[in-house]
Amino acid sequence: MKLRAIAHSRSGDKGDVSNLSLIAHDPADYPLLLREVTAARVKAHFGSLVAGEVIRYEVESLGALNFVMRQALGGGVTRSLCLDTHGKSLSSALLDLEIEPGP
Repeated sequence: MKLRAIAHSRSGDKGDVSNLSLIAHDPADYPLLLREVTAARVKAHFGSLVAGEVIRYEVESLGALNFVMRQALGGGVTRSLCLDTHGKSLSSALLDLEIEPGP
């Protein structure tokens, strides 16, 4: 199933860093997010769009994950010719990630 079935996303960007949050619709799905949405999977999902590291932060009290993606905006929002790679587009693309449903 697609990640968007159990979560929504918010985004922000600054310079050449994109910041994506992933929030479970139901807190009971937070363990599934922890298991399925690793920093390595997010980096692989975006492929060459994210040249730098991806760091995952866990926010259990909100049932959310936060991903900081460096070198993700083609040099920076104001320098990039790739307008579609800004945070909002990346957050929507993250929700297309295929995950295995929980037991």
